[in-house]
Amino acid sequence: MDIVERFINYTKFDTQSAEDADCVPSSAKQLVFAEYLKKELQAEGLDDVEMDERGYIYATLKANIRDEAPTIGFISHYDTSPDCSGADIKAQIVSHYDGGDIELSEGIVSSPKKFPELLQHVGEDLIVTDGTTLLGADDKAGIAEIVQAMVYLQQHPEIKHGRIRIAFNPDEEIGMGAHYFDVERFGCQWAYTMDGGDIGELEFENFNAASAKITIKGVSVHPGYAKGKMVNANALATEFAKMLPEDETPETTEDYQGFYHLTSIQSSVEEARMSYIIRDHDRECFEDRKRVIQRCAEQMNERYGEGTVICAVSDQYYNMKEKIDPQMHVVDLVLHAMQEVGVSPRVKPIRGGTDGAQLSFRGLPCPNIFAGGVNFHGPYEFVSRQSMEKAMLVIVKICELTASYND
Repeated sequence: MDIVERFINYTKFDTQSAEDADCVPSSAKQLVFAEYLKKELQAEGLDDVEMDERGYIYATLKANIRDEAPTIGFISHYDTSPDCSGADIKAQIVSHYDGGDIELSEGIVSSPKKFPELLQHVGEDLIVTDGTTLLGADDKAGIAEIVQAMVYLQQHPEIKHGRIRIAFNPDEEIGMGAHYFDVERFGCQWAYTMDGGDIGELEFENFNAASAKITIKGVSVHPGYAKGKMVNANALATEFAKMLPEDETPETTEDYQGFYHLTSIQSSVEEARMSYIIRDHDRECFEDRKRVIQRCAEQMNERYGEGTVICAVSDQYYNMKEKIDPQMHVVDLVLHAMQEVGVSPRVKPIRGGTDGAQLSFRGLPCPNIFAGGVNFHGPYEFVSRQSMEKAMLVIVKICELTASYND
């Protein structure tokens, strides 16, 4: 089975995670794919294949050298985003892409005018959707690359490598992927998530992240007799939103710039509930942002009475750079591997999070490597065969280089 066939097989499973669920995994359909994947790993000759009750899969490729080498791992998640349907995905291949518009289905066109990233893949074979669902390259492309790399290493015993561990998990898209990951069972000195974007991307910096839940208490009175009595929570919610810097939102920031993002609001005269996410790469700036949003609540209470605005801020994850910097060999190996297989590295910060960030803070240094997908979480998502093949070769080369790491 080649890497494209493997990936397309994976996309046939609907593995969309669910944000409001109180179970793990958050959707039962993820376990259907997990069972399939477990059996595939066994059929491909991997050892120690196991799946726990929450759908976390672990497996081993045994070392083919006698000398001790570090045990390293590769990780991907199999859930797809709640932002777009992952049911009945109809993947299709555009061979030797010519740089023009791609008609996904009647009336639905993926154009380089809107998605200039397409032009970076002229001449390649693109896997696209039919325009009605996402594709699932985030992160089934990563899974396909890892599995294909393990198969490749078994087929090429002349490539010497130490013990390799692989793991696949649910619920990354809802921020829960690393919560039940068994770092001790995994047993690696370091690992890599294959969950990045376009070819060459290497990420070992991500946002520090927090959520803020704002509850605003109003007083509902008949509007004809409301003077001096009504407190309109709708209006107070608008006032609160305007207190935060207008130029520090996702739509006005890039690169290392942080932001406040109002993700949802449910509001009536009597009560308003606002959900924010707070992001910044710099830890000190991140702490300042949390204080700013809390001060806004305090100022509103000074104006309208104590208890009018309740602000609950919770940290979500932190910048993995803090944990990677002391162990930069894990990054250097990737840079070397990319260069060896003809990939130009593109080191960039993640304007988001990754399972690797949480794992790094749990003692498993875990940078993020490209899986090749572009335009994630929507119907214009695509991945290139050539990018996936290069990602697979990067994994193989990392395994080879690590075998002699202690020399």
